[in-house]
Amino acid sequence: MKALRWHGRGDLRYEDVAEPSAAPGMLKVKVHVTGICGSDVKEYTSGPVYIAIQPNPRSGRCAPLTLGHEFSGEVVEVGEGVSDFKVGDRVTADTLWRCGKCFYCLHNMPQLCLNKADTGFHADGSMAEYMIAPDFTFYKLPDSVSDELGALSEPLAVGLHAVKKSKLQLGDTVAIVGAGTIGVSTMLSVKAAGASRIFVLEISRGRGERALKMGATAVFNPKEIDAVEQVKKLTGGLGADVTFDCVGTPVSGPLAIELARGGGTVVIVGMSPGPSPDFNFVRIWMTEKHVVGSIGYVRDTAAVIELLASGAIDPSGLITDRIPLEDAVEKGFKKLVNNPDKHLKILLQH
Repeated sequence: MKALRWHGRGDLRYEDVAEPSAAPGMLKVKVHVTGICGSDVKEYTSGPVYIAIQPNPRSGRCAPLTLGHEFSGEVVEVGEGVSDFKVGDRVTADTLWRCGKCFYCLHNMPQLCLNKADTGFHADGSMAEYMIAPDFTFYKLPDSVSDELGALSEPLAVGLHAVKKSKLQLGDTVAIVGAGTIGVSTMLSVKAAGASRIFVLEISRGRGERALKMGATAVFNPKEIDAVEQVKKLTGGLGADVTFDCVGTPVSGPLAIELARGGGTVVIVGMSPGPSPDFNFVRIWMTEKHVVGSIGYVRDTAAVIELLASGAIDPSGLITDRIPLEDAVEKGFKKLVNNPDKHLKILLQH
């Protein structure tokens, strides 16, 4: 079969690989749609960032690896011991190959599993004709959720988990740093949770306009105006009740902290490539702001699928292009690198 595999920084190859079989406890899926994630792009431009270059203890795999973890497809083979799925089921999945035995797994925090692997980074992913993964990572898709929307469930679950961590209250004012896929996914969950106003900070004009169309109250470019002062002006001098850093740069985290009012909550969602510049933690101490990290999800995909099925969230505006899998590098990854103002979520059709 054909697969798009990461061999090194800037080295993605669409090549022939052996077709996998479903081992005990696993499902084999014929992939229909895969989304290119920002993390995939980071591996392409700057990797290895998260991808395994030594064999992962949980999966036994390392680079070269097939990328892809945002997908939908159809079950074509069921491994021994699997009872909750059958051939023909339409599915999507999260990425977490949890161990089920460590402290965090036993305390319902699988995203912090000490022995985990992640589909597409530590095990072959979905940018292939077929893929395999543990059955507990999969979720059935109802007929009312299309393959395309099903493929968006993984980033939506990241946003939903972040909103749960924030303990957002009905009527809260929210500020979100970044209008990439995770920023907009978070915004959709914030909107569904009943925020009264949603301010988005984004330097890309195209992404900012998309956020406005999808529900933002206002969008500010922090390179053009003092966004912190603008948010304070619109909140009676206080700042937002809840803020989210959905970028993960050395300056976006401190910016999210400054956007929050005293006693407010700051959720760090983005993955920073390096340490932030010197930050005066007295600013947190004096204002009693609550700063919390949010990574991945805890089976939040099930709730996302229900929200998609009911129409409570509509992420279709994230999709900016659809291309064949074989064209992923030239028409997918390179477009996202060279023209991020125009492109956000590019879907690969198998």
